Amino acid sequence: MKKIINAADQVVEQMVEGLAKSHPDLVERVPDTRVLARVDKRPGKVGLVSGGGSGHEPAHAGYVGNGMLSAAVCGDVFTSPTPDQIHAGIKAADQGKGVLLIVKNYTGDVMNFDMAKELAEMDDIQVEQIIVNDDIAVEDSTFTTGRRGVAGTVLVHKIVGAAAEAGASLEELKALGEKVTASIKTIGVALSPCTVPEVGHPGFELGPDEIELGIGIHGEPGFSREKIMPSQDLAKQLLERIDNEHHFAAGDKLVVLVNGMGATPLMEQYVFANDVHEWLGAKGTSVEKTLVGDYMTSLEMAGVSLTVLKLADEKWLDMLNYPVRTIAWN
Repeated sequence: MKKIINAADQVVEQMVEGLAKSHPDLVERVPDTRVLARVDKRPGKVGLVSGGGSGHEPAHAGYVGNGMLSAAVCGDVFTSPTPDQIHAGIKAADQGKGVLLIVKNYTGDVMNFDMAKELAEMDDIQVEQIIVNDDIAVEDSTFTTGRRGVAGTVLVHKIVGAAAEAGASLEELKALGEKVTASIKTIGVALSPCTVPEVGHPGFELGPDEIELGIGIHGEPGFSREKIMPSQDLAKQLLERIDNEHHFAAGDKLVVLVNGMGATPLMEQYVFANDVHEWLGAKGTSVEKTLVGDYMTSLEMAGVSLTVLKLADEKWLDMLNYPVRTIAWN
């Protein structure tokens, strides 16, 4: 295992410190926790909290700041943060109007965020939550019952974050987040595995000419292992599965997110993005916004995920374009 670390059991602790020290104008570490909270507090605004296992950077701490999250909670690598840590994040985010939790659909995350919600309500903090389940690859997987929450979660952060900044209520934000989540579909592919530092070896194996379709962000199995194929064939396979969910029609307005899994060069991501545009254009759809880059990774896994948001409301595009000040969203 070759990684730029000091000790495997200190990776998350030292990463959180490094984030806080590198971006003191944007985030601060809540003492004695792995919570990163936005520096510029907004009294009277609904707080937004997300988080989960580390190893998916820049998610979620990279989206803390003006216009997006109020706080992010960092668990161990690929492991949910504990309820007390999440509770600390809720308290850091609370500005008197309640807190909305944006939770990826993994069994540990759902359970721990729910327990933290109960703890916060004992402190008289009103808390609601959204469960994001945008991954259409498989119905049940290693870490969850039901569909997994993956890179589409970042689009929920952005849209709901803009609405929160504009003064929407907790109930309005929950309803918005659920509507957006229902309009997001994601599917991923891995070209090579990743290694969890404390494990010390890859989580799965792929042959030199093999890829895994439908992979999860923790290395969970997908739906098919196949031979490497040209980008345009890969785009076609993934888009056909998304089409089975979205039922694309001429005139549909879409947002596309091509997300690198950690070790995929931008050159390859843009080749893939071009093929996605070609396929969607042939369907007569209109891609209103495209995002390309590493938004939710899986350590050093090579591969991409493809997210397509169908714009059920044109205001969502304005929310995606709303200016923010965070580490990772440009």
